[in-house]
Amino acid sequence: MITIVDYGMGNLGSIRNMFKRIGAAAVITGDLEQIARAEKILLPGVGAFDNAMLRIDESGLREVLDQKALVERVPVLGICLGMQLLTRSSEEGSRPGLGWVAAQTKRFPALPGLKVPHMGWNLVELTRDSALTGGLAGEVRFYFVHSYYVCVDDEKDQILKAHYGLDFTAALQHDNIYGAQFHPEKSHRFGMQLLKNFASL
Repeated sequence: MITIVDYGMGNLGSIRNMFKRIGAAAVITGDLEQIARAEKILLPGVGAFDNAMLRIDESGLREVLDQKALVERVPVLGICLGMQLLTRSSEEGSRPGLGWVAAQTKRFPALPGLKVPHMGWNLVELTRDSALTGGLAGEVRFYFVHSYYVCVDDEKDQILKAHYGLDFTAALQHDNIYGAQFHPEKSHRFGMQLLKNFASL
């Protein structure tokens, strides 16, 4: 069972529907006791970094999530803003992130011809093997919508990279912590494969 964390920000229904399509059981909940029993956690997110962290901190979720990720070490997947929340901070705001991955979230620079947000399909490149990216081969592409990107301190934590004015981390893994900057639920067969991989961890 995959527990999709509801803290008031995220594309929850479409994520659950994608899990349903691949035959994986998933539940959406913001209940702390239910999250405390989770076997796998998906941390979604659409919106602003500070607002998301404020909701997580004020709801008591942070303590439960820290326990699951860092002590019990259950598989956790953050997607879109959810991946950025895994980092220690973001240029979008002033609140600290979860800090589970040694990384910072930065804003795309103002470059000629570069529209921000980065929106649409983009090719990704596998940078190292990971259980999350098994079965992805050839011209792999995902659907992105974001103005900020994750910059990892250690390139070993990067498993997929993409290019938009600069190279950036499209997906990461640090031990049991996984992140995807793109929207797998909008990425057709590539997104289905990635979520299927997460479900089978």
